[in-house]
Amino acid sequence: MKIVFMGTPEFSVAALEKLIANNYEVLAVYTQVDKGVGRGRKIQYSPVKQCALEHGIEVLQPINFKNDADIAQLQQLKPDLMVVVAYGLILPQKVLDIPKYGCWNIHASLLPRWRGAAPIHRALLAGDKTTGVGIMQMEAGLDTGAVFVQHEFQIGKKETALQLHDKLAIMGANALIECLQLLEKDLLPEPMLQNHDEMTYAKKLDKAESKISWQETAEVLERKIRAFNPWPGVVAQINGSDFKLWQAEVCQSENTKEVGTIVKADKNTLIIQCQENQLRILEIQKPGKKRMPIAQFMQSRQDWFT
Repeated sequence: MKIVFMGTPEFSVAALEKLIANNYEVLAVYTQVDKGVGRGRKIQYSPVKQCALEHGIEVLQPINFKNDADIAQLQQLKPDLMVVVAYGLILPQKVLDIPKYGCWNIHASLLPRWRGAAPIHRALLAGDKTTGVGIMQMEAGLDTGAVFVQHEFQIGKKETALQLHDKLAIMGANALIECLQLLEKDLLPEPMLQNHDEMTYAKKLDKAESKISWQETAEVLERKIRAFNPWPGVVAQINGSDFKLWQAEVCQSENTKEVGTIVKADKNTLIIQCQENQLRILEIQKPGKKRMPIAQFMQSRQDWFT
């Protein structure tokens, strides 16, 4: 089975490494162009490019597929299959039609729920009890293709976007190998069409979403803290200053204090009144400082004590 792999971020690496470990012939790896990061705009390779180079696999980085030369180069590789995992570029139909078996995509949700760029985060924000990963036959629409297999699991009550990301990346890689082995044995079933009426869209995260309001319920804010961990991190105002919140839990209570005020503060505790119920802060970060457990943070906040 000759495969062309397309991916860019860390989420994609697990699938590429799984293909290599199972001795599939990866003809080439496509990833987004190198980008400058930091103040010095130092060029940084994508995680997928780093992985490919470590294994001696050719790396190709077209800006897009509007150039006939880039499409011709892909055609010359003559892949049996293309595997696309969070690549980040739109693939036109003439690219999808190149491989013998078309293009497969690993998508980190239970399609048709959460089509789009941020399915992990949107599932957490919505308070979904379950999520999963699937292998989809790609077509021109955004995550609209038929699905070969989906694996579902419960979202832990304290699970963050980072934890879900890592779990789904591994599950997706395993599901990919599962489907490839069935294909090689000519046992892969026809993919199931999605019910487009049940579609929800997972729009890309915007950093502006990280600024929270205490006018929201404690349950919503706790979900945001988990969904925006590690990026962009929730920013909240406490006693007139901005702080990042990394871990918290809901305290069931009646609204006895003004929204946004400190309900309780001592050497081990910081609880804030929300629109509904209260939020106990467990991990916090001052601007320009490291994350710290609340007990360490409160050592320098004795003036907040109630």
